[in-house]
Amino acid sequence: MTGVQTCALPILKGESLYTVFSKALSSEEKAISYFEKMRWDGNVISPFDPTSKVYKCGNGKYKCKSTGRYFDVKTGTPLANTKLPMTKWLLAIFLFQADKGGISSCQLARKLEITQKTAWYMLMKIRELVAKSNANNPKLSGEVEIDETFIGGKNKNRHKDKKVEKCQGRSYKDKVPVFGMLERGGKVVAKVVPNIHGDTLLSIVNEHVEKGSVVYTDGAGYPGINIDYEQRDVDHSKHFYGTTYVTDEGEIIVVSTNGIENVWSHFDRMMLGTYIRVSRKHLQKYVDEFTFRFNTRNFTDSQRFNLLLRNIA
Repeated sequence: MTGVQTCALPILKGESLYTVFSKALSSEEKAISYFEKMRWDGNVISPFDPTSKVYKCGNGKYKCKSTGRYFDVKTGTPLANTKLPMTKWLLAIFLFQADKGGISSCQLARKLEITQKTAWYMLMKIRELVAKSNANNPKLSGEVEIDETFIGGKNKNRHKDKKVEKCQGRSYKDKVPVFGMLERGGKVVAKVVPNIHGDTLLSIVNEHVEKGSVVYTDGAGYPGINIDYEQRDVDHSKHFYGTTYVTDEGEIIVVSTNGIENVWSHFDRMMLGTYIRVSRKHLQKYVDEFTFRFNTRNFTDSQRFNLLLRNIA
């Protein structure tokens, strides 16, 4: 990937990247220095006044001349005001991004020798970094598939006294709807939504998809979508799951939503395999984590790690 610098870490034969990473950032001083390089690249900027001159103090501290306030590399980031050492933060971020299926708070606690509560706190802060990184992605364009999925327990697994009536199909009486948009051959955007009404979903499409794009839908109602977009419909309610044809100009057209449906299957595996139970309150953070993993699926661990650090503020 262009624009993403990798770690210059000396790897010896037989050593894993994690082992090398641990050695290279074995001290707090090294960890802070690495974080400063990723965030500022040699040009320290005050979070209080970006135009101000900055003085370097001891113990990783800096002083903003115009405001007289002190700061460090964590100030103005989700990691600010935490007492955890930078070595643990960087190792946590590395482990978080390196595991394709996600890492639970219990797993992270064992690896870093911290409590499960602290590990959970760290993971939620790291997911804030992920959300910041996702926010820098450009709008989707070209051919975009859109679809919803529903997160929640299965009725058949509930006690008979807790079963919910008429909750099959697109009902979300007992589930949380998540709306997704996939640029074919590109990135995905996904948002937890309060409902699946056409106007709610269309406003999200307008925010994240370039006008004039071709949008593939699954037959659900998106009133007005064909005003700014070319809509191609795959009506599952009529047992139509897609087709491929060639235009008179020789262009191959694939009408389907198989791509976004495949994205949801990967999302389900992450949620069921690693996290199992997630509250509605925090669901968007886990959705952000998944989309980050998907959108950086062709990155190396070093590239993905550095991307998180470069987008930290």
